[in-house]
Amino acid sequence: MKLSSKSKAALKSYLRAVAASGVTVALAVVGDIRPEYAVVLGAAAAPLIKSLDVSETQYGVGSEK
Repeated sequence: MKLSSKSKAALKSYLRAVAASGVTVALAVVGDIRPEYAVVLGAAAAPLIKSLDVSETQYGVGSEK
């Protein structure tokens, strides 16, 4: 099955959201920190993951700036 570039971008966005949710749950349950802090740190996870992706050209490591 071949995915179009639009489908690949949507899948990557979805997987970043899943990773951010996983970080939030892991911090709240395993890390045993307050849920408010876990939500804030989890919300920062998706943009951080996107900025480290070399194939993303909007911002981060892969940007041309």
